[in-house]
Amino acid sequence: MKNSFITDISKLIYRVSVASFMLTHGFGKFKLLLSGNLDKFADPLGMGPEISLILAVGAEFFASIAIIIGFKTRLATIPIVFTMGVAAFVVHGSDPFSVKEFALLYMVAFIGIAIMGSGKYSIDYLISKYLRKNK
Repeated sequence: MKNSFITDISKLIYRVSVASFMLTHGFGKFKLLLSGNLDKFADPLGMGPEISLILAVGAEFFASIAIIIGFKTRLATIPIVFTMGVAAFVVHGSDPFSVKEFALLYMVAFIGIAIMGSGKYSIDYLISKYLRKNK
């Protein structure tokens, strides 16, 4: 019982802290999106700066919020892991490791969240509990 409590609290702290840090990056991009200056964003995959910014906001801002509250947590890590992979290997592909290290660190952290899941203190758990109860 005690070990389960510690594991679930650890998952909560890890999930909320990592996603909150990412949310700060996404919030800046979200403000840029709202400002209408979409053409000032990078276009690493050749889809146009507008689409690239919208996808980055979706990953870094909205997916981070989903992870913080523990809603569709494993699914929400996918766009962030992809975005951090693009940042590390495409945007900073020719840069030294020290420049791409931050994106790689986030990528690994969100892979960890995907593997661990959201834990007991999440919306995912409440939904699962409700569905089991009402079968």
